[in-house]
Amino acid sequence: MPKLKRTADDGPSESAEFIESLSRGLRVIEAFGAEKRPMTLSDVAKACGLPRATARRILLTLQSAGYVSSDDRLFALTPRVLGLASAYLASNQISAVLQPLMDRVSASAKEVCSLAILDGDDAVFVARASPARVFSAGIDLGYRLPLFCTSVGRVLLSRLDNDELTATINAMTLTKQTEDTITDKQTVIATIIADRTKGYSLVDREAEPGFRSVAVPIRRYDGTIVAAANIGAHVDRITTGEMIDRFLPLLQTMAEEARPLMM
Repeated sequence: MPKLKRTADDGPSESAEFIESLSRGLRVIEAFGAEKRPMTLSDVAKACGLPRATARRILLTLQSAGYVSSDDRLFALTPRVLGLASAYLASNQISAVLQPLMDRVSASAKEVCSLAILDGDDAVFVARASPARVFSAGIDLGYRLPLFCTSVGRVLLSRLDNDELTATINAMTLTKQTEDTITDKQTVIATIIADRTKGYSLVDREAEPGFRSVAVPIRRYDGTIVAAANIGAHVDRITTGEMIDRFLPLLQTMAEEARPLMM
């Protein structure tokens, strides 16, 4: 079972305004997402690195607030937790501005169009548009993929200058996601620099087997990259050349239309 490690932001703080109990409660909620199943008290304590007594108090508090349910043995999140995600999506300008534009792109491309932002070493998907005929269960809201081997991730990393990019990649552990994943750090850095020059990134079967995607940066009014949008498809249906010819212009047009709206 993976253990949720503390970061500099959720451990003990010298700030008198830091509420450690709140931080621990959020870690417990995140643990359910990492495990993808109901958990026992011992499971939660181990995943979060907490004493059983502390984990129990947190779980009972979350249960009282309606965020956790229990059958006296297993604990699980309740649908009320979705309200936290809804609050983020409702208040997030990027998702609100891009969703109608993405809907149009998805309808034109007849493929799924997704929007991701940077969070640590991952790209997190925060908006998605799908044509009516397409059903996809893979890339849902909140889904996370590594930055270094995904089209959206490489676009997001391209916002860094060369020194920052090198330091960021060198600090990462590059784990193969497929047989085609590039894990040589110098090659990854050079690829991202080249993608920055081109203005887009195309990743072929590095993140998911049999899947390729093309992504462009979403910039705000001053040119800063704030998100990345992509279109992906199975390799049996779309060649890399078709992705460049068919999908890239749609994404680039969307990005230009969004830029003056991103404050």
